[in-house]
Amino acid sequence: MSAKTQYKLSASDLEVVLALARAGTLADAGERLALDASTVFRTIQKVEKGLGQRLFERSRAGYMPSELAQELASHGEQMEAQLEAARSALQLKPEQVSGSVRITTTDTVLHGLVAPALKQLQAIHPLLGFDLHSGNELASLTRRDADIAVRATKRPPLHLVGKHIGPIRVALFSAKKGGVKSFDATVAAQASWIAPDDALPEHPSVVWRKKHFPKVAPRYRVNSILTVAELVAQGLGIGVLPVFLTKARTDLRQLTDVLDECQTELWLLTHTEARHLRRVSAVYGYLSQHLSL
Repeated sequence: MSAKTQYKLSASDLEVVLALARAGTLADAGERLALDASTVFRTIQKVEKGLGQRLFERSRAGYMPSELAQELASHGEQMEAQLEAARSALQLKPEQVSGSVRITTTDTVLHGLVAPALKQLQAIHPLLGFDLHSGNELASLTRRDADIAVRATKRPPLHLVGKHIGPIRVALFSAKKGGVKSFDATVAAQASWIAPDDALPEHPSVVWRKKHFPKVAPRYRVNSILTVAELVAQGLGIGVLPVFLTKARTDLRQLTDVLDECQTELWLLTHTEARHLRRVSAVYGYLSQHLSL
């Protein structure tokens, strides 16, 4: 019999492997499990010894899961999902949904679309809590770093469950008060531009500007589109913004028609395992109906 066959893997073993695969460090995995780092280390050593092979490669960057560790983590996720489903089933009232839902998106989409929808949702499900992460990187839904993602992309990952919300249209804007009132090549050359070049070098607005106005160098380089909007509104310069972010504002002036080259698509995404959890299903279903561009 092989070591794999002889070793009896426990539910707690899977839980530790899953936590380390998600976290990447002993300390962070321990924090997720309410254990100290040494306990996590000893558990991983025990499982590796029992299986007769390494589950993680150690490096200065942290613990990288092997193919087997990823497979075990996947089983751990299924176990976690089943436990959460069982806990949900024990709620006193079937219509009640409780727990925390982790949502990842960009700051622009969070402030412009997601937050207004969640304000209405909390009245329907007052027992729900939300762990919101805004960033430009896509958190791993497969590893359950997040339950739901709301992302701008033309090609969502095939392994995720997704709903197409609609097209994200953008245009060039200036401040309503004291800003540029029209736009042409002369204005493009003379105006101060605000753009996320360093933070989002592949952003459609950056690609568009470099294609049509290659000699323009932004005066203000920022790390988010939301910051572009705030600086434009304050009269510091011009910038490309999503139209949905400007609808409720009276301090911005649209200088151009919609820039078709910059258009991308908004998707609501989740993992197939997470979708069946009541708390995730409730939020996903609500957002799919109420997110509107």
